[in-house]
Amino acid sequence: MRRLYFLLIIGLLILLILPQFVSSYELGIIIMIFFYAYLGQSWNILTGYTGVISLGHSLYVGVGAYMTYLLTLTLGLSPWIGMWIGGMAAGLIGLVIGFFGFRFGLKGVYFVLLTISFAEIGRLIVLHLKVFGSFQGLFITPQFSFANFQFKENIPYYYIALGYVLFSLLVVGLLERSKIGRYLVALREDEEAAESLGINVFKYKMIAIFISAFMTSLAGAFYTNYLYYLHPGTMMSMAFSIEIILRPIIGGMGTVLGPVIGSFLITPLAELSRTYFAKAGYEGLHLVIYGFLLVAVVLFFPRGVISYIKRALAPVLGK
Repeated sequence: MRRLYFLLIIGLLILLILPQFVSSYELGIIIMIFFYAYLGQSWNILTGYTGVISLGHSLYVGVGAYMTYLLTLTLGLSPWIGMWIGGMAAGLIGLVIGFFGFRFGLKGVYFVLLTISFAEIGRLIVLHLKVFGSFQGLFITPQFSFANFQFKENIPYYYIALGYVLFSLLVVGLLERSKIGRYLVALREDEEAAESLGINVFKYKMIAIFISAFMTSLAGAFYTNYLYYLHPGTMMSMAFSIEIILRPIIGGMGTVLGPVIGSFLITPLAELSRTYFAKAGYEGLHLVIYGFLLVAVVLFFPRGVISYIKRALAPVLGK
């Protein structure tokens, strides 16, 4: 275990000095690696640890993004504050979805359809309201300052995105070791057996979906102030939800480092292939590659890549 912590500290030190040795374009790709690692980790709390599958997490990103923007626009509230209010709003929406799903015993594909339905309702509402930019979306005029969460260069965004990842690792690590985390894993393994032992299934599922929605929403503030453009057709789409879940599935669901590893594997491929195929006139072809990659992972790495990395590193870690 000491060797593992030593390697993690070395990795963190490398990441802290990395911006000094890479180009702005490469730094942008790494920022997106962190962004999707954080989103994947937030989804992992609900699905990886509880076993409740959601395909509507793009809804929470949209809630966080638009709430942060509107609070800044109307009240002059700093995004650093607005993001937490947006997180609470997303968490409450998650509780509503959870109430309808868990109280009425929806499981498997039926709960998946419920999450998709709420995400689509949210996307269509935003798409048709002028205050949210309607079909044109919202172009955000940068006002560069730390208080506005807006910067001229990528380096501040890099460290903020890294902070997001470290925050998610801390939350999930603490959750995994807590009584709540153990109860969530028990629900994932055998819900009926857990209930027979006195675990309040409804309560702990609601806790999981609230934490997951809240954390996912915080990424919306980053999305808003990094890309300066909001459009529900992309940010709140099914495709974006799939982007979120691919990282933990490939890296390893129900693990602390799985979503991070998955993002380091998938995000550079996604960014490079999207750019390459777009220039060649084959927009969307990278999604086909995603499909083949996902099939390959399911066939050859059913427990995610992390299980095989652990096995390969066992001699080094002394396990």
